[in-house]
Amino acid sequence: MKISSTLSLYIGRNFLVAFMAFFIGLLALIFLLDVMELLRRAASKPEVTNALVFEMAIMKLPHMGQLLFPFAVLFAGMASFWRLSRSSELAITRAAGISAWQFLVPVILIAFILGVLKVAAFNPLASSTLSRFQQLEAVHMKGQKNFLAISAGGLWLRQGGTDGQAVIHAGSIFQQADSAEISEVTVFLYRQNDSFVGRIDATSAILKEGFWLLSNAWISEGDTPSYMVNEYELATDLTITKIQDNFAPPETMSFWDLPNFIKTLEKSGFSATRHRLHWHSLLAAPLLLCAMVLIAATFTLRHARKGTTSLIIGSGAMAGFLLYFFSDVVFALGLSESIPVVLAAWAPSGVATMLGLAMLLHLEDG
Repeated sequence: MKISSTLSLYIGRNFLVAFMAFFIGLLALIFLLDVMELLRRAASKPEVTNALVFEMAIMKLPHMGQLLFPFAVLFAGMASFWRLSRSSELAITRAAGISAWQFLVPVILIAFILGVLKVAAFNPLASSTLSRFQQLEAVHMKGQKNFLAISAGGLWLRQGGTDGQAVIHAGSIFQQADSAEISEVTVFLYRQNDSFVGRIDATSAILKEGFWLLSNAWISEGDTPSYMVNEYELATDLTITKIQDNFAPPETMSFWDLPNFIKTLEKSGFSATRHRLHWHSLLAAPLLLCAMVLIAATFTLRHARKGTTSLIIGSGAMAGFLLYFFSDVVFALGLSESIPVVLAAWAPSGVATMLGLAMLLHLEDG
């Protein structure tokens, strides 16, 4: 018997309402915990106000929401299926000749759509706000002065030192063994109070141990006429490792911007493993949410017959924890290139999907 559109809408609406309730509830809990943690960290920093703390917590919240999506789908699926089972609606549906596979279709479809929206719309927002959070955290909580950004207009690098600060712009960057070479270089020099001192224009610069070696550098300082030197040493505490670490984390980049950034990194000779792994993980997000629905259905159907509510909640929480742990382990293996990036990104979703299908087949058709 074919499931009616009215029943499909009813089941889908139940799941969507449960998802929103769990998602908002978990977000509120995470927000409160983040505010408490930021207030603790800001206790020894009188310049950090409560308004800034709340701004940082809000900027971080969309990123945490991305991490909560699979758990919200899992618990929403268990809650909606358990409610339908307790009210005997699923039993009546089965008696009408509709199988579990049929009434799972609308829920899986909604989960897939949520996954697409998470990647296409929610991720760009989360990456933008997380980038703002990390900038605020670096300046106000960690006191960092080194920042690196690559855009279509080239590379921008801010470095600090005892004599002042320097903002470096370069048209391109290329890694060479344990050093880096940048071209079309412009350096803006500032004192500690951020007052402008002068600028340096050079054709290229190579990162050495403790300094940048600029070639064909034109130096302009105050009212002094500009002059050129073949080589100029600009002090720095940067290393190739620090530069690599200061690249924008993949979590702060939109799903739509990641492919171009990955190409830029690889063209410059830097490793893009972490960024490629994150991009493929985003691609796998819709499948992961569908897998959460299947796992939720297996626990609910089993315990609705011969279990209790506490077992449903405990089993679901354990399944979510195990999947999260498995994802972290596989992600670490992919990051170390012990396994292929594509396998590391898609393995958690694939394993969860096959596990859910196998359990449902055993319960329904076994």
